[in-house]
Amino acid sequence: MTTIQGPAVFLAQFIGDEGPFDSLAGICAWAKGLGFQGVQLPTNDPRFIDLQKAAESQAYADEIRGVVNAAGLEITELSTHLQGQLVAVNPAYDQLFDGFAPEAYRNNPKARQQWAVQQLKYAAKASQNLGLKAHATFSGALLWPMLYPWPQRPAGLVEDGFAELGRRWLPILNAFDGCGVDLCYEIHPGEDLHDGVTYELFLNQVQQHPRACLLYDPSHFVLQCLDYLEYIDIYHERIKMFHVKDAEFNPTGRQGVYGGYQSWLNRAGRFRSLGDGQVDFKAIFSKLTQYDFPGWAVLEWECALKNAEDGAREGAQFIKDHIIRVTDKAFDDFAATAPNPTLNHSLLGI
Repeated sequence: MTTIQGPAVFLAQFIGDEGPFDSLAGICAWAKGLGFQGVQLPTNDPRFIDLQKAAESQAYADEIRGVVNAAGLEITELSTHLQGQLVAVNPAYDQLFDGFAPEAYRNNPKARQQWAVQQLKYAAKASQNLGLKAHATFSGALLWPMLYPWPQRPAGLVEDGFAELGRRWLPILNAFDGCGVDLCYEIHPGEDLHDGVTYELFLNQVQQHPRACLLYDPSHFVLQCLDYLEYIDIYHERIKMFHVKDAEFNPTGRQGVYGGYQSWLNRAGRFRSLGDGQVDFKAIFSKLTQYDFPGWAVLEWECALKNAEDGAREGAQFIKDHIIRVTDKAFDDFAATAPNPTLNHSLLGI
């Protein structure tokens, strides 16, 4: 068995325009001071990493890793959540998602998609140059506006949507394979990969690609009323990344899963700081340890109530307290019997 690495923190929710949150060195010093051992880097802000440069220059990648290491931390993974979203966008969301791309690619869905695909390919090489084994992203979505079958979906629509999604992602997966990096999709509402069934539909379209792996985040399953523990039993061989994020779901007579168009504060399902929600993290850490999860436990902080810095400080200790240092011997070894074939045969009557 393997002891899960951590605690680590996804920096996306903490980046800002004031120190220490406006530079890589500053935010790493802050994270180290809270007790984190690793940082997961978003790649859409050049103040923290120039993704293309990290892909094309080993010296620059070494420089980025050196800044993080100087703070006493490791880079756990890179993230292209925003760029991955743009690999597949339904026209209904074109204007809303244009903000995820540089201004030069806005109002031009084809050019925006080509830019996003290139970003993912840069991420594969950058991850290799940084010595990383896994990468986080979103799948994007062509079918999300058709989630609820009313009006009735035309026959073949879902099949066509996943066929196109697979066509777009297969070359990217091959690029990651060439760099020896697992591409981990965060299974998330708003993405065509939002539960186990949709993930399997996607796998069928990418020929069960060995690099089409999973980022496990139980908070999104609480909000879907999905069994997040059985999910680990089913997909543990594909789970290569882990976001430690809490959530709660408190339906009422007025609202349920869909949330009534309410703010995060007023939704029945909402994200919470670690320990403030309903996720059974003791069971999750036990299952991931049992299945020899190879990666990091990474805090993704989101909460409608608590201050971010309090959530980060508490989250570091929460993860540390839940990591199971694996045993190197069986608890009942004290009563073990030495190998004895003669005794075994006698006990079996053979």
